[in-house]
Amino acid sequence: MERVARVERSTFETQIKVELDIDGEGKSEIHTAVPFMSHMLDLFTKHGHFNLMVDAQGDVEVDDHHTTEDIGICLGQAILQALGDKKGIKRYGNSFVPMDEALAQVVVDLSNRPHLELRAQFPSQKVGTFDTELVHEFLWKLALEARMNLHVIVHYGQNTHHIIEAIFKALARALDEATTIDPRVKGIPSTKGML
Repeated sequence: MERVARVERSTFETQIKVELDIDGEGKSEIHTAVPFMSHMLDLFTKHGHFNLMVDAQGDVEVDDHHTTEDIGICLGQAILQALGDKKGIKRYGNSFVPMDEALAQVVVDLSNRPHLELRAQFPSQKVGTFDTELVHEFLWKLALEARMNLHVIVHYGQNTHHIIEAIFKALARALDEATTIDPRVKGIPSTKGML
């Protein structure tokens, strides 16, 4: 069964299209009005072995907030949709990723209970024109819409770009692990019988 999803969101502030194949090969086609997010989504795709298409336009003349947030919403919805009933998945994923001097850890539970715990300090308020506070907005909306428990811990780091890149790579690898079909898992991976 293919684990794919297509999501579109159109508001007065943004127009977003997302196509996701969980069982991909790391192929990306990312076009957003926020260059730093495009970079992060491209490496997220590569390191998670997903296939991802994102076409996102928005009111970046105001700032990058609406576009970044709505990409998180759409990607989260696509993950939830692509996973379907979640039968046979590992459910949990954990990844440590170094990026030069920075070390990030991401732990996920595809539990249907959304929560974000972000333990990170960003030395700079901006990377290029990108406001680093938007990392929280993206991750929170992603966790909420994918209905996952998402813990992000930055153990240390000095360069803000490196810290955020380590987070996105670790997120990709943790999600890759959590979404993997494990032949030992029979049905839904929960004692409740549902997620």
